Amino acid sequence: MTQTIQPVYNFNAGPSALPAAVLEKAQKELINFRGTGMSVMELSHRSKPYEEVHNQAIERLKKLYSIPENYEVLFIQGGASLQFSMVPINFLQTGKKAGYVMTGVWSEKAFAEAERLGDAYQVASTETDKHNRIPNLNELNYNEDDAYLHITTNNTIYGTQWKDYPDTGNVPLIADMSSDIMSKPIDVSKFALIYAGTQKNLGPSGVTVVIIRKDLLEKANPDNPTILKYATHAKNNSLYHTPPTFGIYMLGEVLGWIEECGGLEAVTQRNEEKAKLIYDVIDNSDGFYRGHAELESRSLMNITFRLADEALEKKFLAEAKDAGFVGLNGHRSVGGCRASAYNAVPVEACKALSEFMIQFQQNNH
Repeated sequence: MTQTIQPVYNFNAGPSALPAAVLEKAQKELINFRGTGMSVMELSHRSKPYEEVHNQAIERLKKLYSIPENYEVLFIQGGASLQFSMVPINFLQTGKKAGYVMTGVWSEKAFAEAERLGDAYQVASTETDKHNRIPNLNELNYNEDDAYLHITTNNTIYGTQWKDYPDTGNVPLIADMSSDIMSKPIDVSKFALIYAGTQKNLGPSGVTVVIIRKDLLEKANPDNPTILKYATHAKNNSLYHTPPTFGIYMLGEVLGWIEECGGLEAVTQRNEEKAKLIYDVIDNSDGFYRGHAELESRSLMNITFRLADEALEKKFLAEAKDAGFVGLNGHRSVGGCRASAYNAVPVEACKALSEFMIQFQQNNH
């Protein structure tokens, strides 16, 4: 008996939607990967078939981001949360300070780890504004001899996103891009290190992408545990120990899908179209829906909003769930509603949500 699967609109904040074409290809290749007679999950990470998968993912990432030759691309386990520790372990030397820009929960977690490991301080914070905006660049007061400056480029919980990045000169700029990596073109050369968990825009959970400038590798503390040195992973092409092979395979396929969609310019255009569908409903609702983020800081990835009271929000979320919308609850720490419109979320899903929101307002005004 064939089971009928009810289609859903996936707005989960992460792990999040994956491209249907990628899932279908993975399904076809799952048992017999390209004539090997094995699943990609069964291949040795030292085998030629897997080596091709691994290197193709790196090359696709380099091509899409036009990554300069003086950068390494690494695949590391442990999620972005491990990077909160690895960054200061490697680069926060004794006698130096590290500056952190506080724009939400994840920057707070990163800062807390740095404080445990060295001298870290807050360069700027939007906490008094309930993290409803990104600081202006002229608010960033850091020291010219800092070990590094750390920012979180998109804030999933509060729905804010950096539009312009600071030019930090000789101070290495380090960015957690977990929730907006590959959502738009960026100038990689502005950054000394970029890290991102893959479970938002790049694939399933289990892989962390690190893009690191080679000269920064040379400045790292040499006395760190081997597995916590970026240099270890760079010297071994991220194969020092067994990598998350299936996650890297999926990452490479998602990057291939971005190429087939027309590259990052086309992805950006589609992301702007998707976000506008929902923000327009909020802006034209006469206050029925209230967006959290200030206009100039609105995220294209995570659209956060509230209704008049918790009872109405509860009704909205319940009816949305019944209508096939998944993952619209706001983060447990702040409540409210959140639509995460990552790369793989189709325009049709955002259009359907906008229509549902309009109808809900009409029924409950």
